[in-house]
Amino acid sequence: MAFKWRKWNNILHRDTGYLIVGMTVIYSLSGIALNHRQDWNPNYEISHQEVLWQGGVPAGDVARDDVLGFLETMGEGDAYKQHYIPEPGQVKIFLHGGSITLDRATGAGYLERIRRRPVFFEVNFLHYNPGRLWTWFSDLFCGVLIFVAITGLFVLKGRKGITGRGAWLTAIGFVLPLGFLIAYL
Repeated sequence: MAFKWRKWNNILHRDTGYLIVGMTVIYSLSGIALNHRQDWNPNYEISHQEVLWQGGVPAGDVARDDVLGFLETMGEGDAYKQHYIPEPGQVKIFLHGGSITLDRATGAGYLERIRRRPVFFEVNFLHYNPGRLWTWFSDLFCGVLIFVAITGLFVLKGRKGITGRGAWLTAIGFVLPLGFLIAYL
C-alpha cells in the first residue's frame, strides 16, 4: 500500500491551520495597529479637557493641601500622585491615569487623561516581544506559518493547484514584497 502523502499533507495543513487562527489574528491586529502609529496611538487613548483653578494658583510654593482642594472641586481628589513647578508661571499635577498643567496666573489649564486602549494594548505588548519565552513561542509560530504556507501549495491538484493557477499566484506572492523592497531601497 502506497503512502498517501497528499492525504496527510491536507490533514496536517488543516489541523495546523486551526491551531494558529488565534495567534494569526492577534499578530495581524497588532501589526495593523503598529503600522499606523503615525496616525494614532495604538496603545493608549489620550483625551484633553480644559480646567480652571478659580482665582488662579496660589503664589509661592503650592502646598499639597491646596492642590488636593482644587482636585476635590473636580472630583479628582483620590487620583493625586504629586505636583511640581516645572517653570515659573506653571504647575504640573500628576494623577493616576493622567496629569494637569496649569497657568499659575489665570488658573487655566488642561487635564490630560491616558487610558490603555482595550485589546490593542495587550496584543501590541506581545508584538513588542516582552521576554525570552515569548521569543521562542514567536519563532515557533513563524515556523508553523511557513509549514502551513508550504503544505498549502499541495492541497489542490491540477490546473487549480501549484502546477496551474497556484504557480502564478505563488509567484505574485513573492514578487510583490520584492517589488516594495526594490522601491524602498
